[in-house]
Amino acid sequence: MKKLRIAQIAPLIESVPPKKYGGTERVVYYLTEGLVDRGHEVTLFASGDSVTRARLIAPLKQSLRLGRKVHSTTIMHMLMLSKVYEEMAGEFDIIHSHLEYLTLPYAIRSRTPTILTIHGRLDIPDYVDILKRYGSMAWVSISDSQRAPVPGINWVGTVYHGYPESLFGFNADPDDYFLYLGRFSEEKRPDEAIRLARACKIHLKLAAKIDPAEKDYFKAKVE
Repeated sequence: MKKLRIAQIAPLIESVPPKKYGGTERVVYYLTEGLVDRGHEVTLFASGDSVTRARLIAPLKQSLRLGRKVHSTTIMHMLMLSKVYEEMAGEFDIIHSHLEYLTLPYAIRSRTPTILTIHGRLDIPDYVDILKRYGSMAWVSISDSQRAPVPGINWVGTVYHGYPESLFGFNADPDDYFLYLGRFSEEKRPDEAIRLARACKIHLKLAAKIDPAEKDYFKAKVE
C-alpha cells in the first residue's frame, strides 16, 4: 500500500477528540488515528487542545466553544483554510476536509485533490444549491440515504460514521429503557423519541447538551 501525505481539516468548534459533545470531531479523531496506524503521514488541522499522534497544526490554542469568544467562527475557519491551501497544499498528496461548504472556494482552485465529507443533513434548499454548483468536487456521504436530495453530484463513496468495537459491548439482557444521547435540537427530534417511547410504553432516558439557540425548543417540546 502506498503511503500518502494526508491533511485532515477538522472544525475548530470542538477539540479532536471532543472533551464532551462533538460527533464530527470524534469521527475525525478515529479516522486520523486509523490512518496513522496504517503508516500514512497525517497532518491534522484542529484546535490546540486536540490530542493526536498525527502532526497537529493548531490555529487556536483552544476550541471555540470552550475557549475564548470570537466575533466570527467563520473567519477563524477561513484563516485555517488559507493556511492549508495557500501555504501548505504542496506538502500533501490529498486533503480531506470536514468543514464542508467553507472549503469549496479554496479547494476548487487547488492542484492538490480534496475530498469533502458531509456530516450533516442535506434536505435544506441552500445546501442543495451550493452542492449542485460545486457538484464536480469529490463528495463523501455518511450514508446512501443522505444523498437523496442531491443524487446527481460527484459522490465518490459512502463512509459510515464508525467507532472502535471496543467502545461498546453487546448486552443480550438489556435494561428496560431506550436511550437518547447527543443534542437537544429540533433537527435531532428528541420530541419524536419521546413520542415513540410513550407509544411503545418503554422508559426513555435522555442525556444531551442544550445550545442557547435551542432553549425555547427544549422548553416547549422536551422539558
